[in-house]
Amino acid sequence: MNKRHKATTNIFLRLNPIDRPRNFCFKSIVLIAFFLATTSPALKAQDPEFSQFYANPLYLNPALTGTSALPRMVTNYRNQWPKQGNTYVTYNFTYDQFVNSIRGGIGMKIMYDRELNGVVNSINTSFLYSYHVQANDRLFFTMALEAGFIYKQFNTSGLIFPGMIDQGTGTIIGTYPLPFEDGQKIFPDFSFGLAGQMDDVYFGLALHHLTQPDQSIIEGDQVGRLPLKITLHAGAKGHRFHRGLLSKEFTLSPNLIYQQQGAFKQINAGIYMKEDWLSFGLWYRNNLSVRPDAAIAMIGIQLPKFQLGYSYDFSLSNIAAYSFGSHEISLTFFFGEFHRRFYGNEMMIPQI
Repeated sequence: MNKRHKATTNIFLRLNPIDRPRNFCFKSIVLIAFFLATTSPALKAQDPEFSQFYANPLYLNPALTGTSALPRMVTNYRNQWPKQGNTYVTYNFTYDQFVNSIRGGIGMKIMYDRELNGVVNSINTSFLYSYHVQANDRLFFTMALEAGFIYKQFNTSGLIFPGMIDQGTGTIIGTYPLPFEDGQKIFPDFSFGLAGQMDDVYFGLALHHLTQPDQSIIEGDQVGRLPLKITLHAGAKGHRFHRGLLSKEFTLSPNLIYQQQGAFKQINAGIYMKEDWLSFGLWYRNNLSVRPDAAIAMIGIQLPKFQLGYSYDFSLSNIAAYSFGSHEISLTFFFGEFHRRFYGNEMMIPQI
């Protein structure tokens, strides 16, 4: 299961449909799960997660800003658990480019995240700056800072709490006094990234939410901070040839990503294959537990000025019966014309 929805998943699994009151619908379960997840001191909010990691480079690591040969615009769409409606839907837009005069990259990122069918909505807007260093012919690395704001809005009007439900009939009775008046909040957010490449190997470190901002709408709440997210990633590219009379070159790229946010830890291991304009990917995700989380299959088209990627998460956990997996689409556009750069700026990361 995706890390930010682990608490909600546990609620789903404890509710047997046979034991529900006749008027106790799925929406009620979702809203109660939201209440429990946002008020329990043991549970904290976490970031959305994309499966096409390198098709959303600025989200993965701010240090990947300006690391393409041409100015780059990326759009991403993710629909998680579509069987339950628009439960978790995320849109992301980024733009970045390398600027010779500052020997680095600049970029911007806008993300809209819709959780629990619109109960929680957030908009994240930020600007990024990276500085590129060409140490020698073999080593190239970048450092980056990201600064912006997060706007979070809680739609409290449709919330249904356990105290509002008649246990005998399942009907909704009365109202529930909420410990807040305003269901929205805006706060600053900062991140740091470091990435490098040596020969055919690339690697990186990202620290998101450096100040661990308080996102709670409850005055005096001490458990509403957004935990620091740590991302470590590494990969490589190798060129191979098909054996036979008409040998043709293709590229294999193994990758490993480790993420930790609060008490949650997750590891992703996968490999990409690219042949001419067509690319494939297969990943395995595990939350560092005995049971696996998901297998991710990807397919993409990679042209000089345009790239399209699609991925599907096959859930391997108990939530599979409730979720129908997750769909994700990415579009990447490149602008301008290729020309010789005065400073090294392109990394060999895969694009889906």
